[in-house]
Amino acid sequence: MKARAVQRDGHVVACDTDVVLDGRALGKPADELEAREYLERMSGRAHTVMSGLVVLADGEERSGLERTSVVFKQLGEAEVERYVRFGEWRGRSGGYAIQTLGSTLVERIEGSVSNVVGLPVGLLLDLAPELADLDHLE
Repeated sequence: MKARAVQRDGHVVACDTDVVLDGRALGKPADELEAREYLERMSGRAHTVMSGLVVLADGEERSGLERTSVVFKQLGEAEVERYVRFGEWRGRSGGYAIQTLGSTLVERIEGSVSNVVGLPVGLLLDLAPELADLDHLE
């Protein structure tokens, strides 16, 4: 729906990312309390970051799903509080962003790091390999 809402020629790329823990999509925390809850629930555990990607190109729709497993280290109360106070959780699925301070929460990643950031670049190029052609982008 996001991709189709854009009226233009050429390529349109739309992506939605969510964090799934215990079979449930977490969405974006509504407030600091919920952000703390999310981090505490993910502490010392694995969760899945899932991104749905759609490319519209010349009337053709191509879509795919990327999954990445992320394991958080065991988080102490002070570490959770520091991250929540930092505010990076706002507007972020699962209540964290791996690009800056959120990277300190992570023990390991299995799969696409760009997917965890929010745009699975490998999947994008699988769906639209012509985007890797720099001459095409002039």
